[in-house]
Amino acid sequence: MPLWPGNAPNAEFGPPAGAETVVTPESPVAGKPWLAVQNVSRPTMTVYSPKGRATGAAIVVFPGGGYRVLAIDLEGTEVCEWLTSKGIACVLLKYRVPDSGPHWDGQRPINPKAPMALQDAQRAIGLLRLHAAEYRIDPHRIGVLGFSAGGHLVADISTHFDKRLYPAVDAADKESCRPDFAVAIYPGHLWIGSEKYELNPDIPVSPQTPPTFLLQAGNDPVDTVNNSLVYYIALKKAGVPVEIHIFAEGKHAFGLRPTQYPITRWPSLLETWLRTIGLISP
Repeated sequence: MPLWPGNAPNAEFGPPAGAETVVTPESPVAGKPWLAVQNVSRPTMTVYSPKGRATGAAIVVFPGGGYRVLAIDLEGTEVCEWLTSKGIACVLLKYRVPDSGPHWDGQRPINPKAPMALQDAQRAIGLLRLHAAEYRIDPHRIGVLGFSAGGHLVADISTHFDKRLYPAVDAADKESCRPDFAVAIYPGHLWIGSEKYELNPDIPVSPQTPPTFLLQAGNDPVDTVNNSLVYYIALKKAGVPVEIHIFAEGKHAFGLRPTQYPITRWPSLLETWLRTIGLISP
C-alpha cells in the first residue's frame, strides 16, 4: 500500500516520479543473484501475515543499499518470509532512495536535503499502529529490523520518535512512531570516522531508545565494525538493554543467506534474543 495519500513530503528532493527500476547487480550472494530497486519516489509498505500461530509481534524491515538502492529480496522479502514462518507479522518498507539519508558523515553534513527515509519510517510505524487490530498485532510489540543503511535507519527511528519530521497527514501521524525493539544487522553511518569511538551526533541515544540487538563481522569491508561498537557503547551508557554479536569473519551484505561463515547463522541468535525479551514464546 502507498505510505502517503498524495505526494510524499519533500518529494522535490527525491527522484522523479515514475523512474523506479529493478536491476540484478553482478555480485551474487551465496551463489544466487539479488535484486536492487532504484529511484524509489513512491514509498510503499507491504504487510506479510504470520504463517500458522501468530505471536502478536510485528517487525518493520528496512532493506539496505547505501541509501542509493534497496536490496529488496536479499534484505527484504526473504527476511519477511522467515519472520512470518516464526509467527511474526512483517512489514517490508520500500523507502525512498537515493539521497534520503543519512544526515551526517564524518565531520560534515551531507545529503539528504530532507530526511526522507526517516520520514517514511516514522509514517510506516504510525500506520502499522493505527491498523494494528486489522492486522491482528499488538501495537505495543512493534519492532524494526534493518541491514547496512537500513541498520542506520533502525538507529535513526530509535532515536527520532518524539516528533514527526513532516506535517501530520491523518490519524496515523498521531500514533507513536517509537519502535518497541530494534535490530541492526551490519549497520553503517553510526561511527563518525575519527580515531575515537564517537557516535554520529545525529543519533541522540537516550534511556527511551528501545532494546536493541546488534550483529556485525569484524572484517566488514563496507561498514566497519566500529559502527556497531560505538552504538553499543552509547546504548550501554544510557541504560538501554542491548545485545551485540561480533564475528571474526563474514564481511558484508549476506542477508539471510547461509554461507561458510558462522555469522550467517545469526537468525537463531535473534530468535533467542526475541524470546529473552518476551516477544515470542519459549
